[in-house]
Amino acid sequence: MRQAPPTPRRGRLMERGRTAPVRTCAGCRVRTAKSDLLRLVVVEGVIVPDPRGRLPGRGAHLHPDLACLELAERRRAFPRAFRLPGPLDVSALRERLAARAAQQQDGRTVSDV
Repeated sequence: MRQAPPTPRRGRLMERGRTAPVRTCAGCRVRTAKSDLLRLVVVEGVIVPDPRGRLPGRGAHLHPDLACLELAERRRAFPRAFRLPGPLDVSALRERLAARAAQQQDGRTVSDV
């Protein structure tokens, strides 16, 4: 009996010869490496960034870009992603992403959001 060649695993990207976990952006719905996305969690009804990925609770992922944030808000993706009812406050997240975008325009380096 002839064996078929092994197929690459779905849902993974190759990174330096190793596979990397893949997540979907809540805004644009593009699947990409987890390291390219910003993890978000809800703390007392407020969506906050979790750049180190250590905060407890259900997380959602988003490109660190205001366009993806606006798209996620328009699509009402956050209540579904977090499995929570009602609107969630994104003002703190919006301020951090706006500050990050301003730093990138000025040419300064950005470490964490």
